[in-house]
Amino acid sequence: MKIAVIGGGAAGMMAALSAKRANPGAEVLLLEKNEKLGKKIFISGKGRGNLTNSADIGDFPQHFFRNPRFLYSAFSAFSNRDLWRLVEENGCPLKEERGGRVFPLSDHAFSITDALKRALKKAGVKLLYRTEAREIRLRNGAVSSVCCREGEISADRIIVATGGLSYPSTGSTGDGYRFAGETGHRLRECLPSLVPLLVEEGDCRFLQGLKLRNAGLSIRDEEGRSYYESFGEIDFLPDALSGPIILSASAELTELLHSEEAKRGLLLTAHIDLKPALTEKMLEGRLIRELENAGGGGLERVLSALLPLRFLPVFLRRLEKRGISRREKAGELSREKRREIETLLRDFCFTIRGTASFREAIITRGGVDTRDISPKSMESRRVRGLYFAGELLDIDASTGGYNMQAAFSTGFLAGRSAAEER
Repeated sequence: MKIAVIGGGAAGMMAALSAKRANPGAEVLLLEKNEKLGKKIFISGKGRGNLTNSADIGDFPQHFFRNPRFLYSAFSAFSNRDLWRLVEENGCPLKEERGGRVFPLSDHAFSITDALKRALKKAGVKLLYRTEAREIRLRNGAVSSVCCREGEISADRIIVATGGLSYPSTGSTGDGYRFAGETGHRLRECLPSLVPLLVEEGDCRFLQGLKLRNAGLSIRDEEGRSYYESFGEIDFLPDALSGPIILSASAELTELLHSEEAKRGLLLTAHIDLKPALTEKMLEGRLIRELENAGGGGLERVLSALLPLRFLPVFLRRLEKRGISRREKAGELSREKRREIETLLRDFCFTIRGTASFREAIITRGGVDTRDISPKSMESRRVRGLYFAGELLDIDASTGGYNMQAAFSTGFLAGRSAAEER
């Protein structure tokens, strides 16, 4: 038996390894168009490699926005504990961090790819680098070969694990969607997800690089309807908001932000609470104390005790638009102006104008319609011997290692299923 796996990312590497382990006598080829494996793994977790999450595997589906039930069999076949054991057995010790995120002890994502490459070589998988698949050929409703620039490779089973459209610089350029479409599979619209949210205001360019560690977030429309609420870290880019809670918000909102309703003028605003740990009464008391302590000092001195230094100039400019000068004497501030400051601390707003592009997206929303794929094997319901795994499927989750685990689990199940003799 000859099995060809297209794509050397998380799903592809696991599919090839699983297939070879399930059927040691099979010839398993892993086709990767780049010069090395796992390019997207290299940049996961900001280069540290967020491999998976330590949560109970039974809880994983609740973190997925699309088709969570489709993943039950894959997670059952290959869990986060199985992945942890595999990686550590091949020389990459792991550790658990906040929110159950799992990283290499080295804090370098390449430790993961090194471990997986060791496993692949040990199993006897044939690695074909700089080999770009261009077409999947069929015969009598079943796969027959993969056409590459270098020539045609015959195969009894073909596993497509080419990734989505996110981070196209890593090689994820949508090839898998083309293969799926050409072989008769339905596709769901692809959108960037876990991606920064672009904003109208120019304040972000002055805040670039700043991280608000503990901020409240509420995204609402002009009528006050809430679309997302959370608490956590917000990062500032030159023209966008990012950080864990913003990325999770984008996963909830990407379809709406790319919809006809958005094009017709739907206006969403990110409302940031800069002091979410304080009740209204506590915030009022804290501000009064700071004003009293400042005495004849300026307002800038008062606010420097309440805000990060980088945030202060932007906050003061917003106050000036509300008629409050930074040169106001703390001891002379009226009750009305103090209320304005409290309001701005509680509700610092940015107007959302859309999402960033696939170049900045961590994952792709949409892809190969799961109705065309058997969840128990990852085999196509339309073409015999053709399997799909990883991000190109219409599955996506929140941040925290869940998407990576889905890639490994679907890859494992696809590889094991493809290796079965019939």
